[in-house]
Amino acid sequence: MNDLIKLTEQNGKVAVSARELHTFLDIKKDFSDWFKRMSGYGFTEGIEFTPIWGKTNSPGRPSIDYALSLDCAKEISMLQRTEKGKQARQYFIEKEKELSAIKAGGVTELSAEEILVRQSQLLLDQKKRIAKVEDEVKLIKAQVTTRPDYFTVAGYSYLLGRRINYSTASILGNRASRYCKENNLEMGLIRDPRWGKVRMYPAEVLEQVFSQAQ
Repeated sequence: MNDLIKLTEQNGKVAVSARELHTFLDIKKDFSDWFKRMSGYGFTEGIEFTPIWGKTNSPGRPSIDYALSLDCAKEISMLQRTEKGKQARQYFIEKEKELSAIKAGGVTELSAEEILVRQSQLLLDQKKRIAKVEDEVKLIKAQVTTRPDYFTVAGYSYLLGRRINYSTASILGNRASRYCKENNLEMGLIRDPRWGKVRMYPAEVLEQVFSQAQ
């Protein structure tokens, strides 16, 4: 799930900006009035929310934000009873799951920066796993024979992620056949539902033929 609301760090714990949550939820009421009403639902200052004072352009009146715990942010989102509130609540639930998965790996306390790094690493690992599965699927589809090192021209083309037409496949097939005959290499034969019986060639031969065609 994409980062809908930025996670920060407060006193070594993951926190959510009340102002950012207020903006995401598209609350029309003034922030101060809104949060005063939200904090009245029994949240404890210093545990579930912590005031954060900042600078402001108004003389003598510093701005204020609140660092919310994930549980607090989730409950406040649920109290809105809107589609945005539902979306935010689900987002925080997913973030809790990610944090639990990280802690299950043996890490108990993480800074916000470390969490982001680990989330990025998890996403990268997931992409690598998906890419590996896709490569395996391509290999399975390309190998229409029990000989794992032999492919048809069309099958090898699919393995490379390239699309070729019948004319190009014929030209490459003729080159591969000529190379195999000149070097006394065995060729195979298999039935293709599109083109009838077609030849299969060693992978190293097709690699050379395709590279020369580029």
